Amino acid sequence: MDAFTCSTAWSRPRGIKTACSRSLAQLEAIGVTPRAAQKRAAAGQLHRVHHGVYSLAPPELLSTKGRYRAAVLAYEPDGVLSHRSAADLHGLRAANQARIELTLPGRGTCGQAGLQVHRSTTLTPADVTVKDGIRVTTVARTLADLADVLPDRAVERALEQAVSMEILDGRALDDQLARHPRAPCLRRLTKRGPIAAPTESDLEELFLAVCRRAGLPEPQRQHYIDPGDGAPMIRADFAWPAQRLIVETDSARHHGSARAFHGDRRRDQRLIAAGWRVIRVTWRQLTERPWEVVDLLRGLLKAS
Repeated sequence: MDAFTCSTAWSRPRGIKTACSRSLAQLEAIGVTPRAAQKRAAAGQLHRVHHGVYSLAPPELLSTKGRYRAAVLAYEPDGVLSHRSAADLHGLRAANQARIELTLPGRGTCGQAGLQVHRSTTLTPADVTVKDGIRVTTVARTLADLADVLPDRAVERALEQAVSMEILDGRALDDQLARHPRAPCLRRLTKRGPIAAPTESDLEELFLAVCRRAGLPEPQRQHYIDPGDGAPMIRADFAWPAQRLIVETDSARHHGSARAFHGDRRRDQRLIAAGWRVIRVTWRQLTERPWEVVDLLRGLLKAS
């Protein structure tokens, strides 16, 4: 439920028609004075979400976006959703912390319960956009901020997701890197070459981690292959095209049905007929005996 979504049995302040939070300034603009808002809150007709921000819905019933809107209103007009919360709103990665993150321009410290406020002397109007009615840092600025608070691989996954979703402005990212030398991992990722497709499961992420720890050549991800047999193209989880080697990550969840089992075999047959070698690995292999997978792949890559 979003802020100001309510039961028809509740008394809705005159002028409040949309499902969103309202600050005291916005309530005054529609004729609800601060004193009247306090009275309605005392009577249970309004609910205080943050200092100076009210909702018809109790805070625990607000949707994620409703909570984000309320958080930004708590610091209007300059507050902007940022960091992990902004990444969640943009669809780059899910937020896994309870506190909502915002950024305010300038220096100093401030905060409210449930909110984590960052201060920045580099935040400019060009770093701010509006998504779903919420002031939020741009995708490029969000990635630069993530580089401050997340491990390198988590930042890389967010970058891959942004490229995959086609929502990243390359020039805006270059501008962020020029203004924020504090993000060395992001700089390394952009200099390494074309951004890879994102991994699509924990199993794929585990396989990639095993390859990197072993120093194997970086495989291409979600690589499309045309076997040349007139049937649809095949998308491989991981591929080394020069060596015509493919790795498929098999999980019981996605490959356990009879239909998936037979479909996988048909895919393998088409690829083998086209001159590709197909290796299938499982979660158990990668967690219990990863060195066996590494030795197998290293031998196959050298033999090509």
